[in-house]
Amino acid sequence: MIPFNKPHFTGNEIKYIADAMSRGKTAGDGYYTKACQSFLCEKYGFAKTFLTTSCTDALELAALLIDIKPGDEVIMPSYTFVSMANAFLLRGAKIIFADSNASNPNVDADEVEALITAQTKAIVVVHYAGIACDMDKLKALADKNSIFLIEDAAQAIDSYYNGRPLGGIGHLAAFSFHETKNISCGEGGVLVINDERFIKRAEIIREKGTNRSAFFRGEVDKYNWVDIGSSFLPSDILAAVLYAQLESLEEIQNRRKQIWNFYYNSLKYLEEAGLVKFPQLPAYATNNGHIFYMIFDSLEKRTAYIDHMKANGVQTVFHYIALHSSPHYKDKHDDRELPMVEVYQDCLVRLPLFYDLEDQDVEKVIALTRQFFA
Repeated sequence: MIPFNKPHFTGNEIKYIADAMSRGKTAGDGYYTKACQSFLCEKYGFAKTFLTTSCTDALELAALLIDIKPGDEVIMPSYTFVSMANAFLLRGAKIIFADSNASNPNVDADEVEALITAQTKAIVVVHYAGIACDMDKLKALADKNSIFLIEDAAQAIDSYYNGRPLGGIGHLAAFSFHETKNISCGEGGVLVINDERFIKRAEIIREKGTNRSAFFRGEVDKYNWVDIGSSFLPSDILAAVLYAQLESLEEIQNRRKQIWNFYYNSLKYLEEAGLVKFPQLPAYATNNGHIFYMIFDSLEKRTAYIDHMKANGVQTVFHYIALHSSPHYKDKHDDRELPMVEVYQDCLVRLPLFYDLEDQDVEKVIALTRQFFA
């Protein structure tokens, strides 16, 4: 079976794990944690980064930082992973789900404006498949209404909007380093802070609500419980794995984009024939090779394709189930229909895409896809 995903290891992971252990500090905020945070700030110009145990934790930390309270409303896409909604729901927010674009699964920026009320505290967007949302339009809405803009950039490492790195535009952003992502450490994430007023408090909340980090820098003579907080720090052993990945970022990205382009160029005739739709890349966005997907014209055809590929030894998978109609939230959602979310829920399928996918395996996926449509 050709799997949908397989984590890649660069060769330095074990070496750096051993080095982290030899340093005698394997808890959070060790040598490799700081190295990863510095790498991301220097490469992408982020004001500050804090490694977390997951992208979910980074989003929960963001919800704490903007002081979400019961009664606050948070606008977000329905076509996304449940972590985004949970992060704000846990603080008491009311989630206002928005529809996706007709051209790609990102949130429809034109719909967002009509959803803003006096209770709106934040707009949270996801850059699906690493392809940027219309950030100028969304940022203008956030600024006009004095609300926060948060980027869920879980899939968007090393992708850009009009030359600006994704994760570097909103007030806050979250990245994922889960094993399914381009750069991974098994489980992990990072909170990006672009608004410097949040830096000091983020450090405190991340350290269980204490000023422990300031104590270790010699800024206070003892550390105390000074705010709410939780334990968001990953082990420095995980950070060691992540650093090995970040060192190979360019190589990993180049290979993933090579595979993406191989799929696109070999199968684009299917779109030209009107049989499927492919990812639409706006002029303002770049492609980071995270996901290659196709959109069928019905659930039945997508199911038949997935079954065909599986029967021939290839794992292809659909993606999100719409959050607005999920068992947990359907009774809390208003009566608005979100038609494009339903399309992506029922018709989108993802092809295998990972660094170690061999050329002959890519060719097999392409050949079987052609066979299905033939």
